Amino acid sequence: MTGEISIDDHLERVRAGLDRIDPQEAYAAAEAGEALLVDTRYAALRERDGLIPGALVVERNELEWRLDPQGSHRAAEATGHDLRIVVFCNEGYASSLAAASLRQLGLHRATDLVGGFQGWKAAGLPVTEPA
Repeated sequence: MTGEISIDDHLERVRAGLDRIDPQEAYAAAEAGEALLVDTRYAALRERDGLIPGALVVERNELEWRLDPQGSHRAAEATGHDLRIVVFCNEGYASSLAAASLRQLGLHRATDLVGGFQGWKAAGLPVTEPA
């Protein structure tokens, strides 16, 4: 088993390279226009639990294409490599890996939300309830 690591070990290594932020800090940064919140949860979770107001919804399989500021399929919000992007998933695991992937594209301020959407909701921050 040369060079093989578990996903837990990989996640720990990835997170060591991120400046992860908690829900209160993410809320303040988004409110001040200093960060773009990006929701990568799949549709069933968004429909079940609701949305964070103002967050850009980007399916995980489209994330790099939509947030690369030089990409032909970029979202209008992907304005430059210096953009502070806060990715979140449901509980804050897959989002760490997604943020690391964005950093590999040169989005050096990409990070993720500790606790993900569930952490945000538990902190009592604004959520648009599902329809």
